Amino acid sequence: MLAVACFVVFNARAQRTVGLLQNDGAPEGYMLFAPMPYTSTYLIDACGREVHQWSSAYNPGLGAQLATDGSLYRSGIMNNAAFNGGGRGGLIERWSWDGTLLWSYAISTDSVCQHHDFTVLPNGNVLVIAWEKHTSADAIANGKNPAATATELWSERIIELQPQGNNGALVVWQWRLWDHLIQSFNTGLPHSGVVAEHPEKVDINFVQGPPLNFDWIHLNAIAYNPALDQIMVSSHALDEFWIVDHSTTMAEAAGSTGGNSGKGGDLLYRWGNPRSYGRGTVADQRLFGQHHTTWLPPGHPDAGKILVFNNGTGRPQGDYSSLDIIAPPVDANGNYGLPATTAFAPAAAEWSWTAPVPADFYGTNISGVLPAGDGFLATNGREGRFIYIDATEEQVWEYINPVTSTGPVAQGTAIQANSVFRCQHYAEDFPGFVGHDLTPGAGIELDPLPSLCLSMGVNASTTDHEPIALAPNPATNRVTITAASNITSVERIDMQGRVFAIPVGTTSDRITLLTSEWAAGTYALRMRTRASAIPVVIKLLIEEQ
Repeated sequence: MLAVACFVVFNARAQRTVGLLQNDGAPEGYMLFAPMPYTSTYLIDACGREVHQWSSAYNPGLGAQLATDGSLYRSGIMNNAAFNGGGRGGLIERWSWDGTLLWSYAISTDSVCQHHDFTVLPNGNVLVIAWEKHTSADAIANGKNPAATATELWSERIIELQPQGNNGALVVWQWRLWDHLIQSFNTGLPHSGVVAEHPEKVDINFVQGPPLNFDWIHLNAIAYNPALDQIMVSSHALDEFWIVDHSTTMAEAAGSTGGNSGKGGDLLYRWGNPRSYGRGTVADQRLFGQHHTTWLPPGHPDAGKILVFNNGTGRPQGDYSSLDIIAPPVDANGNYGLPATTAFAPAAAEWSWTAPVPADFYGTNISGVLPAGDGFLATNGREGRFIYIDATEEQVWEYINPVTSTGPVAQGTAIQANSVFRCQHYAEDFPGFVGHDLTPGAGIELDPLPSLCLSMGVNASTTDHEPIALAPNPATNRVTITAASNITSVERIDMQGRVFAIPVGTTSDRITLLTSEWAAGTYALRMRTRASAIPVVIKLLIEEQ
C-alpha cells in the first residue's frame, strides 16, 4: 500500500489546537483511543481523520483494544462506591465492528473491582486486573504493621475470563497477590520472612508514598507473552513491574511450586525499584510512577525486551517522562537469573528517549508507549497528546485528542479535560481490518481545518493533481518549482499555520523562489496551475546556510 502523509494546512478561521498538529513522517496504520471523559472510542488514520467509531453507555475504565476479528474490547466505569479510586472500571465489553454489543461482563462488587487495564489472549480469553479489598483486621492478621494500617487495604488479582454467551464468563485462572506476601514485622504471623532473602514475595509493609493509602499496589498495566506463557503487570505505587508464570493451574498459582518455572505464582522477575525487596537504596530506583509495561514483539529489533513508559514523577533529576527499553536476563526457557544478594539485572535501561528539553514531555499519570513502524507511538495521557518518535529518535508526528465530556470540540478551542489512558497502534495489515471499510472521513474535531494527504517524496502526483516537482529539497538559497503547465499561484505555509502569498509574476511552468531569507525549518508550498484548480501541497525543508 502506498505510504501517505498529511500536511496540515491552516486558514484564518482558527489556530490549530486539537487534532493533527504535526506530520513530518507518520507511522503507517491506524490509532485507536477512548477519551476518558466520553463514551465513544475512535479509530483514526495518520492524517487525523476518523475511520471508525464505537459508542458505549459507559466512559472507559480505562483500556480499549481491537481483536483480530475487528471487534472492539473496552472496559467501562461502573461507579463502584466501594472502590472510588483512580482507574476504576468494573465492566468489560466486546463490540462488533458495526456497533453491536456482543458481550458484557461486570467485575464490580463490594470486594473486587476491575480497574485500569486488560488484555485479550490468543485463545479469546480476557486477562483483567482487579482490586481485592481486605479489612484492616485481615491485613494486620497477615503481618501488616497496625501503625501503618488504614481501615482497609486494597490488594490485587489477575483474573482470566472465558466469555460465556452475551453476559457471562468462567474464571478459568487467577493469581492473587495475597497468596505471595512476606513480612518481618511479626514472626508469629503468617508470611514471616525477610524479603531480601525472598524477592519472589511482596513485602506487605513496604510502601511508596502515603503510608495509609488504601491503594497500596495500584497495578496499571497488564501484558501477556505467548512464547513464554508469562504475564507482566506494572505497579505504579511501588515503582516496579512484575512477571508471573501463567502456565500454572489455579491451585499452583496460589503457591510456590508448579508451572513451567517450577515456582508457582511467586514473582519470576521484578524491576524498577530494588528497595522494594531489600536489595537497593533510593539511588537504585529506575522507574518513577511508570505505566504501560509491555514486551516488544517478535520481528522487532529488540524483540523480547521490555518497553516502559516511565512517567518520571519524583525523578531525582526533575519531573519528566522517558520511553525506556529494559533487557531482562531471561533464557530461552523463561528463567530469570537472580544474584544471591544483589538486585535483578540490569542496573539501568538499555535505551531511553526523552524530549530534547526533557520537561517538555511529561505525562504526570496514565500514559503509554507502543512500537509502531520503525519507531514508537507514545501517549501523554493527561494532555490527551500522542506523538510518534521515528528511527532517528525525532518527534515527527503529533495529535491532540479533541474530545471532552461534551464530545468533540471546535478547532481553535483551548482544550482541557481531554485525557486518554493510552493510544493503541495497528498496522495496515492488522487482521482485524480485513473486510471492513477503512475509508477516512473528516477529523473528529468540529470545524476542522483543511488537511491534504499526499504521497511522500519530491513529486506530488495523483490522478486528481497535476505533477509538480520541487528541486532541490531540502533547499538553502533557492528552490525551483516545475509543473506540466503554467503555475498560477504559490503560497508558503509555516508550522504555525501562517499563510504567505508569493508573487509569481508572469505565469510559467518553471519558477525559482529565493529562500535565503527564510528561517530554517519545515514549510508547505501550496500551488495551483492553469490546468487544475485543485491545489498541490508539497513539504519543503529549508536548511541552515
